[in-house]
Amino acid sequence: MNGFSKSSMKFKKSELKEFLDEKVGLYNQPSFIESDPISIPHRYTEKGDIEIAGFLAATIAWGNRKMILRSSARMMDILEDSPYEFIVNSSDCELDQAIRFVHRTFNLTDLAYFLQALRQIYRNRGGLETIFETYKTSDSLQPAIHELHKIFFGLPHEKRTERHVSDPFKGSAAKKINMFLRIIKVAVNQSKLVHLDSTRLLNPLFHPHKPQNPQNPSALQSSCHSL
Repeated sequence: MNGFSKSSMKFKKSELKEFLDEKVGLYNQPSFIESDPISIPHRYTEKGDIEIAGFLAATIAWGNRKMILRSSARMMDILEDSPYEFIVNSSDCELDQAIRFVHRTFNLTDLAYFLQALRQIYRNRGGLETIFETYKTSDSLQPAIHELHKIFFGLPHEKRTERHVSDPFKGSAAKKINMFLRIIKVAVNQSKLVHLDSTRLLNPLFHPHKPQNPQNPSALQSSCHSL
């Protein structure tokens, strides 16, 4: 993440909040949108389009930002710039024919499954918001992320694809999903997931190689800075 160094891992709680507040002031403003992957969901006004575009962009959000933007825009082109309508109304054959895509370790096999899983979620589960709303607890969205992982991989799939949707109950910080939720709910005031309480949204600050407690969602809450 821009502006972080190894020394930031040694911040005291008060210093960390001050540091993060400074970064919020720097990045959480409209002028930052154009050059960031958050611009992908900002293309749309319909909730389904925003959710799907944000979810796919967050999934590939690692590495060079320009590359992420190009790859995210390419995915939206594949979905004919109408991600919700394309996914919900396409047949398996149409999905397979549409996909010619690679972004680092996320390839056409992964994207093909993601589109099938999202189609299942939006046709039969009421969409991403319904899953988070159904399985959230009074103080955490981490159990809902765990349930999303189970639902998302309920169709036949290659094991390799599971690396792209993390499960906090298996020791992952689930950084991409947590950032997806924050982007959709509060980033630059684009609040379309109307039922998600902002106090449950996290900015994951886990050390990338430090294992977390997979059975304790409250530990995930306390280990993150909840803005």
